[in-house]
Amino acid sequence: MKKYIPYAHAKNIYEIDICFFVSLHIKYLLVDLDNTLDSYKTLVPSDRAIHLKNELLKSNIEMIIVSNNTGKRVSTYANKLGVKYVNSIGKPFARGINKLIKQLNVDKNEVMLVGDQLMTDIAAANRAKIKSIYVEKLVKEDQITTRFNRMFERIVKRRLQKNKLFKEWGELNHANY
Repeated sequence: MKKYIPYAHAKNIYEIDICFFVSLHIKYLLVDLDNTLDSYKTLVPSDRAIHLKNELLKSNIEMIIVSNNTGKRVSTYANKLGVKYVNSIGKPFARGINKLIKQLNVDKNEVMLVGDQLMTDIAAANRAKIKSIYVEKLVKEDQITTRFNRMFERIVKRRLQKNKLFKEWGELNHANY
């Protein structure tokens, strides 16, 4: 169960105050695309995704999309949003994330991952030894490939909640926050 425990939990990525990331000295925010930034059916970034990216940039935080989805889906969305991306990154394994961090040439303490799946996003972040925020999925429907993971995720999520292992991002005490 330890590999599924996120650093923090949020209802969605859009409710998190940018000051939270600043207080943690985050320079790169790795963000899952489908059901974290927008629905998997959304081909272009929503206004709120664009606003989030711009607000992060104002605080010197670069958003990078990290997705298990295919190149065309991810590249189209990321290019329209104006951010770097890595598709087919191989979550829940850490190899793709570690490779990206090495390319960025940054300390892992300056990197955080935000995603809507415990079984892929949070497990990959924990394996890569970076902080993570688990967010609830934005829309009800999922891709077929995701539905299988969600069955197991429900069991894990209930256990984590029962043992009070989700810390809400707004309740974490940070010196500069």
